[in-house]
Amino acid sequence: MSDTSHDAPGTSRLDRFEAYRARMNRRILEEKDHLGIKRFFALDGAAYRDGALDARTKELLGLVASLVLRCNDCIDYHLLQCVEAGWTDEELDDAMNVGLIVGGSIVIPHLRHAVETVDLLRARAS
Repeated sequence: MSDTSHDAPGTSRLDRFEAYRARMNRRILEEKDHLGIKRFFALDGAAYRDGALDARTKELLGLVASLVLRCNDCIDYHLLQCVEAGWTDEELDDAMNVGLIVGGSIVIPHLRHAVETVDLLRARAS
């Protein structure tokens, strides 16, 4: 179920992803001083705030877009947010089906990745 063949004791693929993302975001946003990059990161964060659609729904949309764009890091990020927001496995499956239909069969490897990520998140929570 999980990618444990390369895991150090007590770490998972998700733990490594979260640590890497945090480390690189600090490097990009705190150590570098590029206004355009900082503005893009701010715009990205603002896009997922409550508006006409609530933040919870926007994260689900982000998951679908990430599947269609075939970005595993994006899939992991949005699944972390979706699970935290309380989406059920059935709701996530329904949303991922939309991503598969829109993106086509090339999305299947990323769907596998997404299902594994949900499994890892559920195992982490139990």
